[in-house]
Amino acid sequence: MARESIKARERKRAKLVAQYAEKRRALKEAGDYVGLDKLPRNSSAVRLHNRCRLTGRPKGYMRKFGISRVTFREMASEGKIPGVTKASW
Repeated sequence: MARESIKARERKRAKLVAQYAEKRRALKEAGDYVGLDKLPRNSSAVRLHNRCRLTGRPKGYMRKFGISRVTFREMASEGKIPGVTKASW
């Protein structure tokens, strides 16, 4: 499980990206790269990293569900994800 500080840092970045998204888009359309350079560094969407919502695990992330593969397997086995069943043949 990821440290709380790392998960908090990612949440803070996501909030900054949402806050500056419209301004960043307008500056890009205008071609004002000096203005873009003055925005906070963490307001760029490329600095976000997908993490599991439950554990904060950075690797093995499944976009469709927003959780890591490990958490997904646990939840699917327990029947907590609707429509997902373990394959058997």
